[in-house]
Amino acid sequence: MKRILTGDRPTGPLHLGHYVGSLENRVRLQHEYDTFIVIADVQTLSTNFDHPEHLPEDVRHVALDNLSVGLDPDRVNIFLQSMVPQIAELTVFFSMFITVNRLRHNPTIKTEAKQHGFEENMTYGFLGYPVSQAADILFCRADVVPVGEDQLPVVEVSRFIARRFNELYERVFPEPEGLEGEIPRLVGLDGKTKMSKSLGNCIYLSDKSEDIRKKLMSAVTDPARIHKDDPGHPEICTIFSYHKAFNSIESKDIEERCRAGTIGCVGCKKRMFEVLEALLEPVRERRIRFEKPGMVKEILLSGTEAARIEGGKTVDLVRKAMHINYFD
Repeated sequence: MKRILTGDRPTGPLHLGHYVGSLENRVRLQHEYDTFIVIADVQTLSTNFDHPEHLPEDVRHVALDNLSVGLDPDRVNIFLQSMVPQIAELTVFFSMFITVNRLRHNPTIKTEAKQHGFEENMTYGFLGYPVSQAADILFCRADVVPVGEDQLPVVEVSRFIARRFNELYERVFPEPEGLEGEIPRLVGLDGKTKMSKSLGNCIYLSDKSEDIRKKLMSAVTDPARIHKDDPGHPEICTIFSYHKAFNSIESKDIEERCRAGTIGCVGCKKRMFEVLEALLEPVRERRIRFEKPGMVKEILLSGTEAARIEGGKTVDLVRKAMHINYFD
């Protein structure tokens, strides 16, 4: 059975952009692949090093989000990055043969450095976090990495490192393939950019019904449409982009009615609310089940132990290939 590795930095709750970008594929493929889900708490410190006190609750929240969308803890291993020492060891080894220039020119690093104001004052940990992510992916010799569009350049770093290691020493790693969701980028409620926690334009998987209704009703639509029966331009409408993502059966009909002016923005938003409620109600029910005291802790401990075992196998192969298994 081939293997999947993917995961999240615990910087807050996950949202619908995460769902279409990666979570949906995780759930769909968990029965076909041996699956590891990393909660990348160390990488969170690359931007939140001054507020580590938020990590315990954020870790729990991200674990619950993964479980509530339908990941089965009996089939997948959800684990904590900081508790798998082999990932840190591989990060050090990999850092020896990747150049600073390659990291500096990585599109994800450049975008996030600008977002966090790190362009002139970048930490070693931030610049190197694609190497840490490569260690996340390669510690279990993953074949496939379900990711959002913005993380594909990081997967490319992992492919380079795997290829370079195999050339320098001996073949240990597959070259992992990035797997995008059907919707590469979900626009935020403001209609101007992607859905993002830092920009506050999200619908979270853990949002209550009334919160979702309020967010949808305030979302940007077609600014040129003044009256309900004015012809609309769905190609520039945030809500219509959500219909395409979550309501594909009706999206063509809604597009035609919008252009003809036979459905108004309020009606379109109300229908979107019904669609999201149908999607998220089972998520809420599963979340309640996994919120029982001690359940998330037990799942994380079990997944982390499985990750350590697999990481140990990989590090043994790496040390042998590098001729640093001195006492074997």
